[in-house]
Amino acid sequence: MAALLLLISFMFLVLFFFKKSPSTKRLPPSPLKLPIIGNIYLAGSLPHRSFQSLSKRYGEVMLLHFGSKPVVVASSANAAREIMKNQDLIFASRPRLSFIDRFFYGGRDVAFAAYGDSWRKGRSMCVLHLFSSKRVQSFRPIRDEETSLMIEKIKRSSPSVVNLSEMFMSLTNDVVSRAVLGRTYGGDDDGEKNFNQILKKIVEILQSYNVGDFVAWLGWINRVNGVEAQVEKIFEMTDEFMEALLREYRDKKSSGDAVVNFADALLELQGESKDSDPVEDDVIKALILDTFAAGTDTTFTALEWTMAELIRNPRTMKLLQKEVREVARNKNGIDINEDDLEKMPYLKAVSKESLRLHPPLPLALPRELNQDTNLLGYDIPRGALVLVNCWAISRDPLLWENPNEFRPERFFDSSIDYKGLHFEMVPFGAGRRGCPGIAFAMSMYELAVSRLVKEFDFGLPNGVREEDLDMTEAPGFVVHKKSPLLVVTTPRAY
Repeated sequence: MAALLLLISFMFLVLFFFKKSPSTKRLPPSPLKLPIIGNIYLAGSLPHRSFQSLSKRYGEVMLLHFGSKPVVVASSANAAREIMKNQDLIFASRPRLSFIDRFFYGGRDVAFAAYGDSWRKGRSMCVLHLFSSKRVQSFRPIRDEETSLMIEKIKRSSPSVVNLSEMFMSLTNDVVSRAVLGRTYGGDDDGEKNFNQILKKIVEILQSYNVGDFVAWLGWINRVNGVEAQVEKIFEMTDEFMEALLREYRDKKSSGDAVVNFADALLELQGESKDSDPVEDDVIKALILDTFAAGTDTTFTALEWTMAELIRNPRTMKLLQKEVREVARNKNGIDINEDDLEKMPYLKAVSKESLRLHPPLPLALPRELNQDTNLLGYDIPRGALVLVNCWAISRDPLLWENPNEFRPERFFDSSIDYKGLHFEMVPFGAGRRGCPGIAFAMSMYELAVSRLVKEFDFGLPNGVREEDLDMTEAPGFVVHKKSPLLVVTTPRAY
């Protein structure tokens, strides 16, 4: 007994002398984490909803752990303002995630690149050569033509059931393809089909969870289950396509063709760049892929949710149709164009309300903290991954009356907008890492919505009532409707 007491006393002495001094840091509240995986189990299939639920218990700033990686989730406008404005530079970088790193040529793009000189150079090229006001205006005929083609396809399908989701995907793909590459990629030959399939596969892979990014010693799983080999195969197909594309455009440039699209502009910039600061081929490839990844899926998703909400809310649909058709009536048979969009305040309100309820990226792309900082009274360590829950913020009952209702009228007496200056809703992000292509995307989006509601009345197939329309979300970092938007269209009689 005496020996046991001595042993216990010795253990207490060891703990007393060798225990670490208590940390003075005030970390954000955190739920219980499991060994090895941490809090990954709490993310669920729709993390934006899971994190909103957790924030009600743990607060506007909470700390999770994905494996060994600390993850800070911000769920309030105040926290978003700190991250995207007040401390924007500190929060400006991106984490290096293996799948993204491979597809985007080791972070040579803009959306997923770490903050630094390479990112600044790439963003400058995008802003000046694709998303400047002059360039966005130059693509206006493309948006007009492709939107008209979509309307004609729908008219030819009437009175059969129309898959609006497919129509929107085709529209956004074709507009972006023509703006970036000068042609569409949806024809009958194998090369065109392969390119669309490549893009689809890249998006599918990027939306999957790679455990090796958070639990390094489990990285072997993707080698065993074949995911790593699949990533490599898709990358090789992508790079082969991009190499052929660059050869094609260089041949065109050698024949003296004018600069008409983004690829042309990047190659011209490459030719003009000094030897000390060249534009590498991998940068051009990554920026082209970036534009497709950011410009197609998100805009298609915004169109899909907007039309679903309008169909589900017949009163709102009728008010919008009345506004759009009144503008059209004053044009004496000339179709609606982008100049007319400024005459449609209710359309602007519908756009804002849809983006508030359904931000295409409910969780803004992750940021990585490049130094220790304090966020709303909490100490956040350098290297933490930071997620802003845009979806939770735009449904915050402290900011929005009846936040789950689709009510565009709420914006009539409000200056709040989606362009990154108001943190009550940030569907496109804000600050340095905000989306540079807002004007390009919204021009296409608003033109498509206005022409659709002008030309058609909408119903649901099989006698489904508007209020019973399925609004279930599909998993993914870009959140689509789980089921496609199937409608019955009735062309408006003139």
